[in-house]
Amino acid sequence: MASLAILKTLIRELITTERSSRVPEPDLIMDDPDKVEAFRKAGEINGVMAPVYIFHCAQICDIIKPGDNVIDLGCGPANQLGLVAKCNPDIQFTGIDLSTEMLDKANTYIKAEKLSNVNLQQDDISKLSSIKDQSVDAIFSTVVLHHLPDVKHFFDTFKQIKRVLKPGGGLYIVDFAHLKSEKSINYFAYQYADRQPELFTLDYLYSLRAAFSVQNFKEVTNQYLKNDAQFHSMFMLPFMVAIKSPNRREADQKIFDQLSQARIAMPDYHKTDIKDLIHLFGKGGMKSQFLR
Repeated sequence: MASLAILKTLIRELITTERSSRVPEPDLIMDDPDKVEAFRKAGEINGVMAPVYIFHCAQICDIIKPGDNVIDLGCGPANQLGLVAKCNPDIQFTGIDLSTEMLDKANTYIKAEKLSNVNLQQDDISKLSSIKDQSVDAIFSTVVLHHLPDVKHFFDTFKQIKRVLKPGGGLYIVDFAHLKSEKSINYFAYQYADRQPELFTLDYLYSLRAAFSVQNFKEVTNQYLKNDAQFHSMFMLPFMVAIKSPNRREADQKIFDQLSQARIAMPDYHKTDIKDLIHLFGKGGMKSQFLR
């Protein structure tokens, strides 16, 4: 069962008559060194994003398989990409980002972790000019699309995903969806304000305000991915939504054990976070063989 705070927010979203407007990110490319560093720290093993990264890693592992060529759209400092790459040493990954500062952080991280199966590339995810048609086995992107300036760039990104992905390829795209109430937006933004840098809290707030609508996600799924992937939303609370293809690999005990050990080592409040994600996305029809 979801936590009490999540249930209260769910009820608010169900009964509110408010309709908050989308406000694009003030910085469409995150190049400010302080903001980049705050984001990187949030993704460390004990950072506020750690349970989210484990949840997404499990979903991503469902749709990739040994021998694949996989790209991460908007890899940022590579915390998420690095976790997936560690779990899948027999897969080749390319992290794509437009921010030079992010790619510098990602390069430092990859070298420090000695990840030989990860490359980095600078490109615009709404253009993917460096990627050939139908050349990629799988694509994932985690909480990046809200950085796009407008709906046109949002649709262009999915057009490019459709172009570069091989038929039958794997796909996992997840991001925030725009909430109705500003109070709900503020709840999630400031939920862990006492455990994270103020810059990260503000960036989180801006991200939630910049999220695209559930309808936008449904439209791109139907237009570009109707026969390849399925739209999912957190049950009754579209705080986060995902587009995921069918599983492409069989269960792997080694990956399951790695993620289980990471969960066991978490503090209790992080364990609650990942349980909420598993429960609410599970009720919305999205599950992973690597999470129980």
